[in-house]
Amino acid sequence: MSTELLHGSCHCGSVKFEVRTAVEPATRCNCSLCRRKGALMSPTFAAGELKILSGEDSLTLYQFNTRTAKHYFCKHCGIYPFHQTRKDPQLWRVNLGCLEGVDPYALTAEVANGASLSVVEDA
Repeated sequence: MSTELLHGSCHCGSVKFEVRTAVEPATRCNCSLCRRKGALMSPTFAAGELKILSGEDSLTLYQFNTRTAKHYFCKHCGIYPFHQTRKDPQLWRVNLGCLEGVDPYALTAEVANGASLSVVEDA
């Protein structure tokens, strides 16, 4: 799994960031939130590998179920660029569709069983 420095943004460009991560193996999650947002996520990376370049004040936080994971969205366009994971809060994932030069439709994805981590039914 090779990592490279990649640049990304939300849809409206309010949130801009750079991240050092691999893009494969890409992952989809079957938890109730990820099923609905449908994003293809990067492999996990350490928190220090993500740097918000601009627009931190445009991010809004959404948490549910155990309130461990932190899902960030742009409050202007609604796009999810990245999140802190529930399994290990020191690890993050980025929405591969937000990265410049990455075609998420060209990647093969595995499915993470996030639904099994729920403590609330269908959450």
